[in-house]
Amino acid sequence: MTLGAMAIMMGGHVRVGFEDNTYYSKGVPAENNAQLVARMVRLANEFGRPVAEPAEARQILKLK
Repeated sequence: MTLGAMAIMMGGHVRVGFEDNTYYSKGVPAENNAQLVARMVRLANEFGRPVAEPAEARQILKLK
């Protein structure tokens, strides 16, 4: 959470999901990936950072 918020504030990209963290907060398991993604999207919006749509993310990462 903290590193994700810092990355957003510094203009970087954020990766979230069960592969990285299974907790929503200290001692509270995340229900699913969508819950983790929704939190980062909310933070990005609060910091005025646009969130890439899937096609934009693929282009940024140079994926097919």
